[in-house]
Amino acid sequence: MTATTRELKPILLFDSGIGGLTVLREARVLMPERGFIYVADDAGFPYGGWEEQALKERVIGLFAKLLADYDPEVCIIACNTAFTLVGADLRAAFPQMTFVGTVPAIKPAAERTRSGLVSVLATPGTVRRAYTRDLIQSFAQQCHVRLVGSENLARMAEAYIRGDAVSDDAVLAEIDQCFVERDGQKTDIVVLACTHYPFMANLFRRIAPWPVDWLDPAEAIARRARTLVPLVADAVHPDNFDFAVFTSGQQDFATRRLMQGFGLRA
Repeated sequence: MTATTRELKPILLFDSGIGGLTVLREARVLMPERGFIYVADDAGFPYGGWEEQALKERVIGLFAKLLADYDPEVCIIACNTAFTLVGADLRAAFPQMTFVGTVPAIKPAAERTRSGLVSVLATPGTVRRAYTRDLIQSFAQQCHVRLVGSENLARMAEAYIRGDAVSDDAVLAEIDQCFVERDGQKTDIVVLACTHYPFMANLFRRIAPWPVDWLDPAEAIARRARTLVPLVADAVHPDNFDFAVFTSGQQDFATRRLMQGFGLRA
């Protein structure tokens, strides 16, 4: 079948802020024929400190409008905090839509670790979730898993992504609990369980007490989405998508420039 641009539905990618751009970058490589709509709930950012019921209601309410407005092929929830809380509710509320989630990459970390010491660097919300504890129980019982819930790192990452300076000491204070020495072994894998954090991976590597594998799930999320999106023969990349939506309705110059760098109209 030959596709026209009108026949190709967009991919909707959702995050609390701009950290989900790490996932967008990988998804674009694997789905070059698709247009993307990037939705940043910056009016609700950061999600880590939200009361659970209030956050559920907010995200479900947002998706009721987003699905009606854009009718995407699939929705990628590029936010650990949101998906571990509300993923099941989204699927129940919108059974006609396919949702691709983001969860802490605890299973691959447990498979790769040599020392048996794994840390999960996340937001406080993700650390609190029963979903996260269930992943550990299911896939990492043989490991010592330390959960590190950073209060400030998502905000710092947003600033860093936009080009603002951040203090090495301030960042180290947020990540230093990830580094564990036990029985002659050291942490060798840190799971980046917030899509904002991979943007700072080079900074983490520079200031870390010792080298570790910083596990970024973005590529795995994109691969999963690709398996769920029909590959249409002779598809032409549409020119009416590839834009960003901010729930605050406000974007400063640095944010607009960043979006343009990722091929998005703000």
